[in-house]
Amino acid sequence: QVEFVVSGGGSVQPGGSLKLSCAASGFAFESASMRWYRQIPGKEREMVAHISDTGFTTKYLDSVKGRFTISRDNSKKEVYLQMDELRPEDTATYYCHAPYKAPSYWGQGIQVTVSA
Repeated sequence: QVEFVVSGGGSVQPGGSLKLSCAASGFAFESASMRWYRQIPGKEREMVAHISDTGFTTKYLDSVKGRFTISRDNSKKEVYLQMDELRPEDTATYYCHAPYKAPSYWGQGIQVTVSA
């Protein structure tokens, strides 16, 4: 079955950095577009970053452009989100997602907290 093991979250001060990792299994990762989403309690989940199966195409939420970088390693079946210049408004639960291979599966997500 589909599984995402997400790591790298935690607490950081504004301006700091974190790198999220997502190890995927249960589907053909190498042919899957992957995304990172985030959700704040009481608000809808929003897409933060998208990467194509080859890694050649990436897209970002406007508010994270220039600060976050999505990447992937198909040999390890992992997708990453490097988050720099973190802001308090980046505080959320972050999820990795395979929108076309496993659209209904979200996993547990991981908390990122940015505060002084």
